[in-house]
Amino acid sequence: MSHISHAYPGPDDIHVFRLDNGLRLYVRPNPAAPVAVMEGHLATGAVHDPAELPGLAHFVSGMVTRGSARFDYDTFNETVEGVGAAVDVSGDTHVTQLSVSGLAEDFPMLVELLADGLRRPTFPSAHVELLRNQTLVYQQEREQDTQRMAALRFYATMYADHVYGRPVSGYPDAVKRITRDDLVDFHAAHYGPAEAILVVTGAVDPAAVAGLVEAHFGDWQPAPVHATPARPQPVGTSVTTVHNMPGKFQSDIVLGSPAVARDHPDFYAVRVANTILGRFGMMGRLGERIREEEGLAYYCYSSQDADLLGGVWYAAAGVNPANVSQTTNSVLEEFARLAATPPTAAELADSQAYLTGILPLTLETNEGVANTILSMVWHELGLDYLYRYADIINSVTVEDVQRVAHAYLRPACTVLSIAGPQGE
Repeated sequence: MSHISHAYPGPDDIHVFRLDNGLRLYVRPNPAAPVAVMEGHLATGAVHDPAELPGLAHFVSGMVTRGSARFDYDTFNETVEGVGAAVDVSGDTHVTQLSVSGLAEDFPMLVELLADGLRRPTFPSAHVELLRNQTLVYQQEREQDTQRMAALRFYATMYADHVYGRPVSGYPDAVKRITRDDLVDFHAAHYGPAEAILVVTGAVDPAAVAGLVEAHFGDWQPAPVHATPARPQPVGTSVTTVHNMPGKFQSDIVLGSPAVARDHPDFYAVRVANTILGRFGMMGRLGERIREEEGLAYYCYSSQDADLLGGVWYAAAGVNPANVSQTTNSVLEEFARLAATPPTAAELADSQAYLTGILPLTLETNEGVANTILSMVWHELGLDYLYRYADIINSVTVEDVQRVAHAYLRPACTVLSIAGPQGE
């Protein structure tokens, strides 16, 4: 939204406030443009869904901006759109994400709108049905998308009985069964300020923001803090799942193994190794071999997915259905080569330069700054994390890359998910 100075956010310019009810507020002023942005979390998400109603937390998050005690749906939207602003709430696995952006002069009004929705939603029945139908349409579209179905089946197989194995929006049968009472009860039980995090950046005064947040959230009583679920026990053998989608012209593949959670010491070594494998340039070694040299795939890349309780390291590709087997073999060969053969000094240096070079780009907008600070707080990285980041990345060695590739890209416990017109 607006450019910031080149100095990274850190303890010297991030103002920290804590309300008595547990809510934490972080403010980083940036007077470069007359805008204000807030990104935040409430500490509830799909991890709190009842086993029989996956998607409930996501459904609730979609309702809190559809009518509250002081602002009905039309008033809420007319107010936000009338000043060219945005107020969004969305459910995720561990958290409910909050986002506000607009002109600084409108920020107090936008925070008031958000607070009323979060604290006093009315769950109007007509909008419950509207959102239910929109969610079902989204899920129907998902079921016709080979790429999304390959990913969905990958996670469902990797994390069979854990929340990480289920899509945040749930499944159609559960969404159809969710009642208005379920929404009201979930909100009452789980929405509250305990462990909530708000980050504000832009043309704001920290003390004024603290007063604004105190006024709208200070008397919000904490809901009971519910335990975080156990770490998942990912698949321990090699498994292939095939989702046949007749009539499609492309097959999508997701192939990967259990890896590390965000707080694991190997996180950064995996990040660098993954950049070499399938991110840098034309999507790293995978893209160079499978797409450019062999011409097997429309796209091919690798990704590290590291969440609070666990993670995976996987490759994804979109291919002609006739090329599924050959592509899978090539991916597995590249997994093995990364473990067996040291990357060149240039590969390592280029990947480290890429990972450190994207940081300033991430921090070019107020949204980028706010989301980065939010991640730093959520993952308990320390407010000086950005000062240390380049050293952390540059300390990863060739030996580290080989070690984590050997440790986590394991053929013996690899999930292969294929979605497309296989006919198998």
